[in-house]
Formats: sequence, C-alpha cells, structure tokens
Amino acid sequence: MKYYLIAGEASGDLHGANLMRGLKKADPGAEFRFWGGDRMAEQGGAGALARHYNTASFFGLLNVALHIRTIARQMRECREDVLAFAPDVLILVDYPGFNLRMARFARERGIRTFYYISPKVWAWKEGRVKKIRRYVDRLFIIFPFEAEYFRSRGVEAVFEGNPIVDALSEEMAAMPSREEFLRANALSSKPVVALLAGSRSQEIRHNLPFMAELAERFADYQFVVAGVDWLPRELYDRHNVRVVFGQTYPLLRYAEAAVVASGTATLEAALIGTPEFVCYRVDGFSMMIARLFLKIRYVSLVNIIMGREVVRELLQEQMSRANADAELRAILPGGARREAMLADFDRLRRLVGGPGASDRFAAKMVSLMARSRQRDVLPDSHETGAAGPCEAENTISE
Repeated sequence: MKYYLIAGEASGDLHGANLMRGLKKADPGAEFRFWGGDRMAEQGGAGALARHYNTASFFGLLNVALHIRTIARQMRECREDVLAFAPDVLILVDYPGFNLRMARFARERGIRTFYYISPKVWAWKEGRVKKIRRYVDRLFIIFPFEAEYFRSRGVEAVFEGNPIVDALSEEMAAMPSREEFLRANALSSKPVVALLAGSRSQEIRHNLPFMAELAERFADYQFVVAGVDWLPRELYDRHNVRVVFGQTYPLLRYAEAAVVASGTATLEAALIGTPEFVCYRVDGFSMMIARLFLKIRYVSLVNIIMGREVVRELLQEQMSRANADAELRAILPGGARREAMLADFDRLRRLVGGPGASDRFAAKMVSLMARSRQRDVLPDSHETGAAGPCEAENTISE
C-alpha cells in the first residue's frame, strides 16, 4: 500500500520514522512519500522526502503571521503532492496547525486519513476535537488518559503505548558507559545534575540563568546543560555551567537528578528513571494568556498522566531560590522524596506501556487498511461518532 506521512518537527520526524519501520514490517510492499526529516528519509528513502521540516516549521503567533505567505504556498505544494502520489492513506503526525487543514483537504478528496499522535486538545484549543471527529478516519493516541477523554467526545481512539519508549530503548541500547560519557565531554567524576532549560530560545533566556545559579549552592555536584543543536551557542556560553549538545538521553541517564523546563523532557526523564522537578518561567503576558486558555491542572506530562503531582512544579512566582534549593535536596540521593518518586516512575512506566508501540501502531494501521479494502469503504465514524472499524478493541479501557 501507499502511505503519505506529514511530520513538521524533529519529534514528529523521530516518531514518523519509527512508525515507517513498523509499517514496512507489517506491509513489506509499503511505498512512502512524506514531509519529515533525516530519520524518515532513512526509512523511506531520500527521494521520497517531499519537504524537510526545517524549512516548514513556524511556531508562535508572530512567527506564523510573518510567514503566512510561505505557509500558504507550502500548503498548496503539499496538497498537490498528495494528489500526485495518490496514497491509500494519509498519516498525519502531530503538527496540528498544518495537519488538521490537510485532514480536511483529504476528507474532501476522499483520501483516507489517520492521525498519529493527537494534538493536545485536552490542554487547549479543545475546538479541534470537532475537526478530528469530522475529518479524521482513525485517531491514534499515545497517552492512556486520552482514550476516555476522546470517547466522551464521540471519538474512539486507538492506544498501543507511547513511541517515546521505543526511542528511549534504542538510545539506551547504544549508550556509552558513564565513564565514556564523562570523558568524551571533558566532565569531572563528580555526580551530575542535568539542566534541561527548553528547546526554544525564549525558554532558555527565561529559565537557564535561574537553573545555573543552583550550581553555586551545590558544590559537590557538577551541573550540566542539555544543549539544543539548532539554537545559537551564545545562548549557553554566558552561564558558568558545562553544556553538552545532542546528548540529552545519556545526560539524563547518568544524572543523579534533573531540573526540567516542562515539555516532553519531563516524561523522558521519568521513563529513564531520573528524579526531577520543573522550573518554568515565561514573560508575564505569555503566562497570562496561558492561564486564560490552558485547561489542565499540571504542566508536566508525568503529573498529567498520573493525575497528581508526582513531580514538583515551580512556575513563575513559585520559582524561587528557596523552593528550588529545597526541592533539589529532596530528590538527590538521601533526599526525603527520592525513593517515593522513583516508585511513582515505576507505576508511570506500567501506565505508558513497554517498547514496541511503534510496531503495534503500524500493525494496527495495516490491519485497518486491509479490512477497509475488504469492505471497500471505511465506515463514516467521523460523522456518526460511532466506534468505526476499530471497534475499540485496542483502546486502553481494555
């Protein structure tokens, strides 16, 4: 069968690539065309890459407004390329601003559409649920709590685990030893505290100075920043802490604790088994907007999945020196909260599921496609709100 995938950022490229690997296992005759990156090109061939995400990633209202003509042109190009390829299914990987428009386009052209890694509509922009229900044939989710959320809104979703676990498993298998990691990055033998200040320049400007100050009060530890390859090095150079680039997973693996600026990194640290807490600050206007529109109690994925505060969240005015010092001491070896947090991380792993999620999702997609071919047409679950061909057989409720 022919598969067209659209991923618009680095994480989508990673998970899209692992899904493509699984699709090739389940469908040896699979043909691909895609928007994505280097990892997807490794699976589908460089010649099948229609556009690299690094030329199509625009985040933030201002950035989108400044590039509106470019985005419109790229949307037209993508639509034309999809029609020329004539896929059996269009697979949309997260990236909701672009992909939900492509879902509508595909529906209007009679192209079957799967949405892999749902937009976080439970956090904000809940109106997107209507678009998913109307334009998407099957939704594939990666957080267990999403199954009931979408079911209550008329969308029966498929949960097979979280592909982050697959990415971590691959990295862990090829990871250097602690001694090799320290030596390769000219680090001392002192125990490590990892600092993950975010993946965007604004996040780093607001959070890294505060995180770096912690190093002055914990002389027995070396504080190391997880640097982001695509950001200017000078963002990090002004702070008196070591930086390693492109090695977030080894850094977390060999750190005694981590200070994290929220995002997916909170889940990655927990799955690796590194005690952590969140420090996150943005400008006052952005926080005001967030508080107006965010519909969730927590910002850490760990806490959202567990439904309670497993990982302490120090946000805005709570991000004080006294609070950060106390929390770091509590999760370092011998700290009052360390063992309970590690036990909670074990429970989290059971909820999220083990390795192989990408293969399970792929096998499910191929099975759905094969069954729909036998029936000639996929039932219109997007209009009726019914379970559709999946019949909820692999949802988390089971």
